[in-house]
Amino acid sequence: MACLLEAPLRISVLSEVTATSRHYVDRLFDPDPQKVLQGVIDMKNAVIGNNKQKANLIVLGAVPRLLYLLQQSSSSLELRTECAVVLGSLAMGTENNIKSLVDCHIIPALLQGLLCPDLIFIEACLRCLRTVFISPVTPVQLLYTDPTVIPHLMSLLSRSQRTQEYITQIFSHCCKTPEHQTVLFNHAAIQNIAPLLISPSYKVRMQALKCFSVLAYENTQVSMTLVNVLVDGELLSQVFVRMMQRDQPIEMQLTAAKCLTYMCRAGAIRTDDSCVVLKTLPCLVRMCSKEHLLEERVEGAETLAYLMEPDVELQRIASTTDHLVAMLADYFKYPSSVSAITDIKRLDHDLKHAHELRQAAFKLYASLGSNDEDIRKKITETENMMDRIVSGLSESSIKVRLAAVRCLHSLSRSVQQLRTSFHDHAVWKPLMKLLQNAPDEVLVMASSTLCNLLLEFSPSKEPILESGVIELLCTLTQSDSPALRVNGIWALMNMAFQADQKVKVEIVRCLGTEQLFRLLSDPDSNHIDQIMSSHGKQILQAVTLILEAEHSVEVKEQTLCILANIADGNTAKEILMTNDDMLQKIKYYMGHSNVKLQLAATFCISNLIWNEEDGSQERQDKLREMGFVDILHKLTQASDPNLCDRAKTAMQQYLA
Repeated sequence: MACLLEAPLRISVLSEVTATSRHYVDRLFDPDPQKVLQGVIDMKNAVIGNNKQKANLIVLGAVPRLLYLLQQSSSSLELRTECAVVLGSLAMGTENNIKSLVDCHIIPALLQGLLCPDLIFIEACLRCLRTVFISPVTPVQLLYTDPTVIPHLMSLLSRSQRTQEYITQIFSHCCKTPEHQTVLFNHAAIQNIAPLLISPSYKVRMQALKCFSVLAYENTQVSMTLVNVLVDGELLSQVFVRMMQRDQPIEMQLTAAKCLTYMCRAGAIRTDDSCVVLKTLPCLVRMCSKEHLLEERVEGAETLAYLMEPDVELQRIASTTDHLVAMLADYFKYPSSVSAITDIKRLDHDLKHAHELRQAAFKLYASLGSNDEDIRKKITETENMMDRIVSGLSESSIKVRLAAVRCLHSLSRSVQQLRTSFHDHAVWKPLMKLLQNAPDEVLVMASSTLCNLLLEFSPSKEPILESGVIELLCTLTQSDSPALRVNGIWALMNMAFQADQKVKVEIVRCLGTEQLFRLLSDPDSNHIDQIMSSHGKQILQAVTLILEAEHSVEVKEQTLCILANIADGNTAKEILMTNDDMLQKIKYYMGHSNVKLQLAATFCISNLIWNEEDGSQERQDKLREMGFVDILHKLTQASDPNLCDRAKTAMQQYLA
């Protein structure tokens, strides 16, 4: 059956399917094997560089026949090899071609072909597999479906430089998740690929290097192993350092810098190691300069931002290296007016990369300014910087918006900037607009920034309050995202701090007692501490009223569960421990006739006396004096198995 393109066939396409194309396919069915071979060779020559011809042949059903011939043991090796070459050529066409090939199950057929001992045929199959797998439309999971494939590919690495190049390229494109990293690591990828870094072939060295960059990314196990690997008697990190030298191709310098960056971020190399401070960081700063291609500048800036994100010392060093802060301002000047006049092709290229450049610059500024006040000042004083950030918040590209708000968040940690640049440019307005409608990832960062703008010393606090933000923040506390709930609570807390009674009443009215209780039942204890810090007294009063009034067992059980959650927060524990009246109520319900209420009350005490937390000894001593240990001891004899177990667990905290 013919394997068709995804798009429906139209008359115009059919009219283009020439008699010549049909003739090529017909020859694949000739009973004479020699004529079939010649037909495949002629087809190979016809499709080189001809996308229309490739599409015609796919439409006419050439792919299933080529795959059939490739898999037949009766086909000569030469025929099978030529079939693999033609399939590889078809794969170099459009993405639709690749989809058609994948739909015709080309990958399992080619992987099966790798079991053949003939090297030339193996190389042809690998070349085609490489072309298919590097396409973004190919599901990479197809490489991992059969568990025998990866070990077999590892065994083929030693066959030739071509097998080394193709296999490492397949690995680097198909290693997308921590699970993929683990599979490759467990099949000795590091030991098998490390020697290829000193191969005489540049292509092999380069693909091996790319493999290590994807293996090490956010992977502590791989990075810790890499740091001890020797290649021809030299530590791997030193091999990477050599590859970053200025006389090496830019692609190699960048990828080696990525490897060392990922190893550093995974904790395998210290941030003050000379290979990071004196080699990797300067190499990445160098990549940001005007003399490099736009793509290289994007990659250099993003990798540098990632390298120094958690380390203030690296941020300080980078900020004084090669005028980096000023150099990044140039990232916002594409497409330039000159390119529009002189070269349409150049303009198209600049437009394509303009979003990526702005995104990379915002990311790098965010990383640079995340800790140091002087660096933040330097950033905001760079030409039109605040205007650029404000513009970035409303860009069409979601990635640029996210990077711009990250940059703003980084700068908003500065009291000085909140009082000056942020106020002068009314940053709160585009930020509020962004909060109305954005994906969660952007909302988290935007709401974090808003929290800072609502601090009592921020001049933006008043206009934000007047803009009707309370309702928006109360909505955030109902989000499915824990991070958004936390930010909503923090922002409301900052707003309530030293605010008029009117504002506080409006917050409580808008949030509602029910939502406050719901947040206290939240499994995330950060919320609990934040709410208890600002509303602890009122909440415990509400809990007391419920426990004292004539409510159903279900309501009281829920209220005791809220108390158990309060007892799980760090600050909240202490607030509860100073309220003797509430502790007496918990004690009363531990001795209640209803098992559900006994269970919930015992759970409260369990959280208060848990050994692994700060201050547990003092809490245990106070509760012993109040008679809780005697009650727990009695409950270990309870007839209800759940209550008995919970009491025993609590008693063990005293015995530990």
